[in-house]
Amino acid sequence: MKKSLVIGTAVAAIALAAIASGASAQDTTISGRMYADFTNIDNKVDGVEAAPTGTGFDIKRLYIGIDHKFSDMFSANVTTDFQYSSAISSTEIYLKKAYVQAKFSDALVVRVGATDLPWVPYAEDMYGFRFVENTVADRTKFATSSDWGLHAAGKLNSNFSYAVAAINGSGYKNPSRSKSMDFEGRLSAKFDTLNFAIGGYTGKLGQEVAGGAATPNTATRFNALAAYIGDRSRFGVEYFSANDYSAALVKSPASVDDKADGVSVFGSYRLTPVYTVFARAEEVKPSKTLSPSKKDKYYNLGINFTAYKGIQFAAVAKHDEITSIGHKTESNEIGIWTEVRY
Repeated sequence: MKKSLVIGTAVAAIALAAIASGASAQDTTISGRMYADFTNIDNKVDGVEAAPTGTGFDIKRLYIGIDHKFSDMFSANVTTDFQYSSAISSTEIYLKKAYVQAKFSDALVVRVGATDLPWVPYAEDMYGFRFVENTVADRTKFATSSDWGLHAAGKLNSNFSYAVAAINGSGYKNPSRSKSMDFEGRLSAKFDTLNFAIGGYTGKLGQEVAGGAATPNTATRFNALAAYIGDRSRFGVEYFSANDYSAALVKSPASVDDKADGVSVFGSYRLTPVYTVFARAEEVKPSKTLSPSKKDKYYNLGINFTAYKGIQFAAVAKHDEITSIGHKTESNEIGIWTEVRY
């Protein structure tokens, strides 16, 4: 994996050099974003201390993006995603985004390749603290942020916008094709400080492949969000419900069905130009049919310090508790989270 990382980095560097040599500086831009933390984790499974209990430093995400503008209509983007994988105890590199864009108007922007999906990035913008935690559907693996396919988005007027995507369904880490495509969409509205959105997903999650296992079930998801975003404060509620939303459930017999839902409430208040307090609480029922007693209760609270444009530090306490009959997994984490953008 280390060898693959070196090769991947070298390829990215060569691609960057090629773009830079063939275009003016005004046409090509480079950006970066890092999510990191230094925290203490206290993790227990049925009252017994378990991994990853301990104190340490983590780089959760490191994105490096290259944008190139060919004309007012056409552009392209490549964004790499570096992350640590505990399964192999090594760093992995993926393409988070790799697309060509055609902007026909503000009402129609088309992208081909891997790029932001309609729901999760929108919810992250409303929440405002992605570097501290994924939003509720993404955190609990009932949504993802990017996938390969055909994407369209636009602003219909000053109040309404939309995004739709026909995608492979396996997420950006797996660009392989299947026999059918999945579909995700969002319709959103903004009225001054008030924001509203609904969204949905349907498909086989990339599991319907030639010669593979049967996929009698279809994964579906419904999303809704309402948020107030003012000059100094924000408050929002996000909800999702899902049916058969996993690779295993899609391939299970038609008689096997499972449902899930969850709600997240978040808010923040800017005390001064550099200090903001924030909090979030959510409850998820990840298996309402097959394991109806199972619940995931999560909260965080903290204070954010903007050290400089593009640099933030947040002192945060997190609690995540997953319970079912006879079992309990509890995680408490406290420390410093940071986001660096350029």
